[in-house]
Amino acid sequence: FVVGTTFAQDVDITSENSWLKIGMNAGLPVGDTGDASSFTLGLDLKGQYLVTPNFGIGGATGYSHFFGKDGADDFGIIPVAGFARYYFQPKGLFFGIDFGYGFLTNIDNNSGGLYLNPQIGYHNDDWNIFGFYQNTFADNDIDIQVVGIGATYNLRF
Repeated sequence: FVVGTTFAQDVDITSENSWLKIGMNAGLPVGDTGDASSFTLGLDLKGQYLVTPNFGIGGATGYSHFFGKDGADDFGIIPVAGFARYYFQPKGLFFGIDFGYGFLTNIDNNSGGLYLNPQIGYHNDDWNIFGFYQNTFADNDIDIQVVGIGATYNLRF
């Protein structure tokens, strides 16, 4: 009872601390992924809550489509992830990471694996523009790696 009362807090979700982030990304597959895919395009959807003015947490999903090359089939990743971001100032530099599970599409005998997506970028009240390195550690020792850029628009509640 004491622990529950001590840590219980009222959480007010407002347009100042919570919003949806909707955006797109593009990247170049690296490592072994570059042998099977030439380019990737993706959609991002995130819900964010600012715990403090400088630290946000939330949930992330979307879809990244990998375009096959040299006869390889196209495939994709659907992440189901949490994320954390640190904002140095109300506008300017941020660091963040998405972490969760990446479900693979159009790949036989492999459902997916650990999904990590560290980011560094610039933000203001409406936009986030960032560079990222996405890595999905899938079953059967498959590492799907991408380096790219992205942008999201903030929709306030």
